[in-house]
Amino acid sequence: MYKLKRILTDKKGSSFPLIVAVTLCLVMIFTGISEYFRLMIIAQGVRDAVQDAVISTVNDNYDDVYHGVREGYSGGYQPMADDFEESLDYGDIYNRLDAILGLRQSGGYHRKTTSDGKMEFQLWNLDVDIRNAPLASGDRADSRFEADSSIMLEVPVSFGGRLLPSMRMKIKTSAGYTPKF
Repeated sequence: MYKLKRILTDKKGSSFPLIVAVTLCLVMIFTGISEYFRLMIIAQGVRDAVQDAVISTVNDNYDDVYHGVREGYSGGYQPMADDFEESLDYGDIYNRLDAILGLRQSGGYHRKTTSDGKMEFQLWNLDVDIRNAPLASGDRADSRFEADSSIMLEVPVSFGGRLLPSMRMKIKTSAGYTPKF
């Protein structure tokens, strides 16, 4: 410790390589932190866009939701003769995502590219599960019209000028409809 203090206080220029090394380490740490934040911002933005598209799909089902005001339940049903028939609309979530995020379809992927043509991120494997509330559910816990979705996200990772293995993650979202009155 004494030797390091002596090198730093020495006026002969011997601390110049140490200062360069410390500066380079700080730049590498800052670059790593910046890349981490870039990945988290992209993942959060995609999650919010998927959530928005799923909520739009749930809202599209609003017109088919049977309002059981006295019974206190709701579900996607249409009256058919003397009974009710389940009626669900899955919508087009990929088209909504393409519009929200500015994606282009390429093969089985929906990709966002930068202005110079490099891939920023890509989405695939969308899975939507709509759970209809049962008719006359009363106060049961599953008496909500819900839509769960999951999608795969891949974002290329670069650090120090090199391309590292891509970050891949499954993004899950959920939305539901419960009548207010």
